[in-house]
Amino acid sequence: MTTPTSDIDEASPRISGKTELVTYLEGGNKPKTDWRIGTEHEKFGFLWDGLKPLPYEGKASVKAMLEGLRDRFGWEPIIEGGHLIGLKKNGASVSLEPGGQFELSGAPLESIHETCIEVGQHLTEVRVLAEPLGIGFLGLGASPIWSLAETPVMPKGRYKIMTAYMDKVGRLGRQMMFRTCTVQANLDFSSEADMVQKMRVSLALQPLGTALFANSPFIDGRPNGFLSYRSQIWTDTDPDRSGMLPFAFESGFGFEQYVDYALDVPMYFVRRGGQYLDASGLSFRDFMDGKLAILPGERPAMDDFVDHLSTIFPEVRLKRFLEMRGSDAGPWDRLCAFSAFWTGILYSQSSLDAAWDLVKNWSAPEREVMRQGVRTLGLRTPIPGGRSMQDLAKEVLAISRAGLRDRGKLSAAGDDESGFLSSLDEIAASGLTPAERLLQRYHGPWKKDLTKVFAEEAY
Repeated sequence: MTTPTSDIDEASPRISGKTELVTYLEGGNKPKTDWRIGTEHEKFGFLWDGLKPLPYEGKASVKAMLEGLRDRFGWEPIIEGGHLIGLKKNGASVSLEPGGQFELSGAPLESIHETCIEVGQHLTEVRVLAEPLGIGFLGLGASPIWSLAETPVMPKGRYKIMTAYMDKVGRLGRQMMFRTCTVQANLDFSSEADMVQKMRVSLALQPLGTALFANSPFIDGRPNGFLSYRSQIWTDTDPDRSGMLPFAFESGFGFEQYVDYALDVPMYFVRRGGQYLDASGLSFRDFMDGKLAILPGERPAMDDFVDHLSTIFPEVRLKRFLEMRGSDAGPWDRLCAFSAFWTGILYSQSSLDAAWDLVKNWSAPEREVMRQGVRTLGLRTPIPGGRSMQDLAKEVLAISRAGLRDRGKLSAAGDDESGFLSSLDEIAASGLTPAERLLQRYHGPWKKDLTKVFAEEAY
C-alpha cells in the first residue's frame, strides 16, 4: 500500500502538461552508487482461537497491533478519518490492505543483508505483540479457509471506492483485494535506457518469479486447482490496469510511453479535504484538461498523478523506481530470497545483459502463455526453445548469483549476498514449487486438514 501523499488544496501547484509527468518519472534516475533495495511483504493476521481472520477493532485486532507497534516500538501513526490505518519510521511503513493484510513496506536499503535484518526485526516486533493477544500471522499468497464474507473490511476510503468498481471490470477483483498477499521488491534505475532494459527483463521473467514463489494452492478450505491462485486472480481483476505491458517491448518505449499508458488507465479516486472522491472509470486525460466531471474546471496536482500511479497494477510497475509484483508471499527466508533474486539480475550490468539475452527473442504471445501456464504448471511450464521453466530457473539463478557476487556487499561475517538464494536453488533443483510441497503435506501427513497450515506456516 502506498502511504497517502500530502493533501491537495487550492494553493497546490497544478500540472500544466504531459511533459511535467514525464519529468517526474525521469526524476527517479539515480547514479548506481545511490541505488537501493526496498522490500514489501503482506501477511494474513488471524486469531489462534478458532482460526478466524483478525478484525480491525477489539482487544485482539489489527488496531491493537498497530497501537502496540506505535507505543512499544516507536512507530509514528498514520491517521485517516480518525482511524489508525498505518505507521511509519525511518523510511519504512506498516500499512493495511483491504482485508486487514498486514504489510511492511521496507525502507530503501543498500544490501540484502540489511533488508533481511529489517524483515526479521519487523517479524520479531510483530510476534512480541501478537503472542500475548493470541494472534498469529500467515505468509501465503491466498487466504486458505476464510470466505470473502468472513473477511473484515479495513476503514480506508479508497477501498470502498475500489470495491464498488471491481465488480464492473472483472470477476475476481474483490478476491484480489481481500484474499491475497504478495511480496515485492522496489529497485532503481540510472537512466531511461537503463529503466527500459530493466523493465523488459523483469516483465519477461515475472512468470519465473510467479513459479519460484508459487504459494497459494488453497482457498475456501480446500485445494483450488492452482499453484498460484493469486496469479490466477490477477488475470480476471481489471485488464485496464494489470498484465504484462506488451507495449514496453515496442521500439521507442520510455518514460513518455508509460505516461501515455497511465493517462489511459481509468481513475479510482481524487483526494480533497482529507476525503476520497469517487472518480472510478473517469479519465486522467480529462482531468489534465480540466474536464473531470466531479471537479469541473480543476486540473490535477502532481500528488494526484502520484496517487493515480499507485492504482495501476501491472506485473512490473514504474514509479520513480521499478516494482516487481508477480509473486506470492511466503516465509521469512523467501522474503529475503525474493529481493536477492531480482537485485542480482538487475543491479549488475553483466547479469542484466545475460538475462536480456535469454528473453529478448520471446514474443508477447509467448510471454503471456508462460504467465498463464505457471499458475497451474509451475516449473513444468514450457518455455520457448522446447525447454521448461525449471531449466530457465537454474540459468537465471546462476545469473542472479553472479550479479550478487559482483556487487560485493558483505555481511559482518564476510559473506556476500548470494547465500540468500539457497532456498530458491532447492526449489529449482527439485522442480517443486512451494505450493506443490504444501499440497503434498495436505494430501499426506495433514490428512486433508487445512488447519495444519496455520501451525506449520505461521511466522
